[in-house]
Amino acid sequence: EKQKAKRGAGLRILTETTTSPTLTAQLKQLLADLPEAKWHVYDAVSNNNARIGSQIAFGQMVNCVYKFDAADVVLSLDSDFLVEGAGHVRYAREFIKRRRLIEGKNDMNRLYAVESTMTRTGAKADNRLALKASEIESFARAVAAAVGVAGAAGSVSGKAAKFAEEVAKDLKAHSGKALVVAGAHQSPAVHALAHAMNAALGAIGNTVVITDALEGNPVDNVESLKTLTGELNAGKVDVLVIATANPVFTAPVDLKFADALQKASLRVHLGSHNDETAELCHWHIPESHYLEDWSDARAYDGTATLIQPLIQPLYNSKSLHELIAALAGQGTRTSQDFVKATWRSLGADKWKQALHDGLIAGTALPARTITLAGDWASKLPPASVGKEELVFRLDPNVLDGRYANNGWLQELSKPLQKVTWDNYAVMSPHMAEKLGVAREKEWEPWKSHTINLKHGNLSLDGIAVFAQPGHPDDSITVYLGYGRKRAGSVGTGLGFNTGSLRTSDAMWIATKDLTVEKGSGTYELATTQDHFHIDTSGVPVNVIGETEGDLSSRHIVRTTDLASYNKDPKAVHHGAHRPGKELSIFPNYSYENRDQKGELQYAWGMAIDMNACVGCNACVVACQSENNIAVVGKDLVSRGRSMHWLRIDTYLKGDEANPEVFFQPMTCQHCENAPCEVVCPVNATVHDSEGLNVQVYNRCVGTRYCANNCPYKVRRFNYLLYGDWETPSLKNVRNPEVTVRTRGVMEKCTYCSQRIQHAKIEAEKQNRRVQDGEILTACQSSCPTEAIIFGDINDPNSRLSKLKREPRNYEVLADLNTRPRTSYLAEIRNPNEALHTGKKEAHA
Repeated sequence: EKQKAKRGAGLRILTETTTSPTLTAQLKQLLADLPEAKWHVYDAVSNNNARIGSQIAFGQMVNCVYKFDAADVVLSLDSDFLVEGAGHVRYAREFIKRRRLIEGKNDMNRLYAVESTMTRTGAKADNRLALKASEIESFARAVAAAVGVAGAAGSVSGKAAKFAEEVAKDLKAHSGKALVVAGAHQSPAVHALAHAMNAALGAIGNTVVITDALEGNPVDNVESLKTLTGELNAGKVDVLVIATANPVFTAPVDLKFADALQKASLRVHLGSHNDETAELCHWHIPESHYLEDWSDARAYDGTATLIQPLIQPLYNSKSLHELIAALAGQGTRTSQDFVKATWRSLGADKWKQALHDGLIAGTALPARTITLAGDWASKLPPASVGKEELVFRLDPNVLDGRYANNGWLQELSKPLQKVTWDNYAVMSPHMAEKLGVAREKEWEPWKSHTINLKHGNLSLDGIAVFAQPGHPDDSITVYLGYGRKRAGSVGTGLGFNTGSLRTSDAMWIATKDLTVEKGSGTYELATTQDHFHIDTSGVPVNVIGETEGDLSSRHIVRTTDLASYNKDPKAVHHGAHRPGKELSIFPNYSYENRDQKGELQYAWGMAIDMNACVGCNACVVACQSENNIAVVGKDLVSRGRSMHWLRIDTYLKGDEANPEVFFQPMTCQHCENAPCEVVCPVNATVHDSEGLNVQVYNRCVGTRYCANNCPYKVRRFNYLLYGDWETPSLKNVRNPEVTVRTRGVMEKCTYCSQRIQHAKIEAEKQNRRVQDGEILTACQSSCPTEAIIFGDINDPNSRLSKLKREPRNYEVLADLNTRPRTSYLAEIRNPNEALHTGKKEAHA
C-alpha cells in the first residue's frame, strides 16, 4: 500500500533473463500500475554481449537463428555452439546432419574454429586455431576486411594471418552458404563483426535469420545491475524483490552488491535454494520447480512453449507468476489463470492442441529484413590485449553455480579434462612448464600444482592447474560456479570461487593488472581418465613415458580425411586385424535360430557414429538416471571407483600445441566372446540367446574377476552401499523398472534390458515383431545428434544393420577376438589442405 501511494518509487524487481510472454505481461502491467517502479535484469548465464553487439551492428537488439543445415562453411569465433546457448540441441542436430557419411554420401560441411579455450565445438573442427581471447577481435577484423566488410581493418601475424587468409577465401567461395558465429562471452565488437561478415557473405536470410529480440526486457544486464546497485547505495530502494537470481554470488565483485543489498528496507528473495542471496534477505520464498506449475516461454526461434505441471508442488512453494500476482494485488489468481489469459485468443480447440503438442504452432518470430547501421564500424569499442590474460567461462556442468548442489552433475566428468567435483585453472603445457607447474607424467593429473592469481586488488590463491593441450599460451581459463558457501549439502565448499576475480569491466576476459605465480603445495583433482594421447607424435617422451610406445597400433580410434576416404573408403581400416570366427577355442553360437513361428530370434546390437558424437555427456547422465546409478563422491572417484556404466573417452592426436580431439562413448560391448564370462566362478555374468551379456545380481559374490578380465574396463563394483535407501524424496527419483544394487555386486550396461522387455511384451500382445526404432536405449534417446543407434542385427533392413554394413564400421580391440556387438563408425574430417598440418593416418 505504501508503494501504491508513492507510485512504486521505492520498488525494484530483479529477475534473470526471461522469454516468458506471460511473465513479461505481468511485469509490464505491474509497472504500468506503479510507473515509478523499475524492473532490472541480471543473469550470469546470458547473451548480454550478443545483444550489445547487435545493437552496434543494426542499431537495435535482435535475435539470430542459425541454419547450420544450410551452411557449407562455418567459422566459429570462440563459440561452443554445439553444446551451449539457446537452440544448441537443434544446432548440433543440424550441423551433424551435414557430416553423415552414410548410404553413399561423400560430401561434408567444413568447420573452422578459432578459440581461446579448447571446447567441444573446437574438438569437432576440421581446422582449429588457438588464440588468446583478446586477439580474436583482431582476427575477426582481418577476416571481415578480406570478405569485403568496409571499415573493419585489422591485422594478425604468423599462423593466424595464414589462417585468416584461407578462411576468408573459403567463406567467399561459399557466399550464401557460409556462416559466422561468435561466442556468447566474446566482446560486443566480435559479435558486431560477425553480423557484418554474415551480411557481406549473403548469409542473412539463408544461413542466419534475424528476428526481434526474444527477451521480455532486452537490456544490458551489467548496466542494469550497476544502476540497481547505485540506487541501493543512494537509499532509493524501499522494497527489493529478487526472483530466481543469486546476485550475491554471481555479481561482479567490484559492485559490492552484498553490501548494497542490505541498504534496502525490505528484501524478498524467491528461489529454489536458500542460497547466498537468500541469507541476506528478510524473506525467502521457496520457488516451485518449473514442472510443478504453469508457465510459458519462447524457444530460440521465438516459438511459444507451454510449460505444464507434471506433479503438484512437493513442498509449500510459489512460482514467480504467483509472486508478481501478489505484488499486483491479484493473489487469488493462479499461474494457470495468467497463462490462459495470455493465450485466450487461441480458442478452446487450439489451446487443447497446444497442450498436446507442448508448443503453439505458428508462433515463431518472423524473419526481419535488416541492414547494417551506417555508422556501426565507428561504434566498435577499442580492443584490449594484454601480455597475459584471464578468461572466465561457465562450467560445462554446473554453469554459474546454479547446479552446484546436483550430485549427478558434480560427478559427471568434464568433457575434455575428465575432472570431477572441482574447478581449476586451464593453461597450455608450455605455459605450465614456464611457471614450473607442469605435471611430470600424463597419468598423474590428480597431483596438480597450484597457482596464485591476482587481478588488480583481487586475489585467489592455491587454485589447481590443468595443463590442456591445444590451449593458447599466455592465457588462463577459469570456470565459474564453484566456491559456493550456501549451495546445499552437496555443493557447498567445493572448488574455488573464481568469480572473486571478476569485475564489471572484465566479465569474461581480463587483460589488465593480471599477476600469475606458482603456488605452494599440490591439490588433488579427481579424474576419470588418466591417459589422453592416442599416439606419440608431437608429444614429449617424458609425458607419455618411455615404455608406452605408440598406441595407434591398437586402432582404438580410426580416422582419416574426406579426400582420402572418398579415394578409398576402407582406408580407415588399413593395418587393423580382425580374426575370423573360427579362431576360438569355444564353439560358435548361432544367433540366427528361429522360434516356433519360424521367425528369426532377435540379435541386439549398437552402432556409434564418431562423426556425430560431440562429447556433450547427455548420454552419461541419461544412463545414470535410467539405471539408478549411484553417486560416490570425490574421494572414491579419485580411487577409480566411479560407477558410471557409460563414459566418453577423450583422445588427443598430434602436436600438443593444437592436437586433433576425438570423443568415443564407451560402454559394455556385449561381446559374443565375452572375456568376463569365462572367469566368473558363479556364472553371474552370462550370455543370453539374443546376444546380451547379462549380469545376475543375486549370483554375484564380488570376486571382480570379470572386471579384471574386461579389456574395455566398463564394469563397476559396489565397494560400499552407495545408495540412500531411507530419504523419502529420493525413492521417487529412482526408476522402478531397474534393480537398485547393493554392496558387493558388480554392475554394467544392460543395453537397457528393461526397455527391450517392455517392447517385446507389447509386440507379443499385438502378435508382431518388435519394429525397428521401437526400442530406444536411454543413451540413444538423449543424444542430440543421433550418434547412438540400437537395433536388431538380424533385421537386414534395420537402421543398425545398414550402419554395420557401412565401410566406416569397425569394432574396438577387434584383434582380441571378443566380437563386440557394439561397433563404431570411423571419424572423417574435412580439413582445408592449405591449413592442414596433421597426418593422414587411417587410425589413431
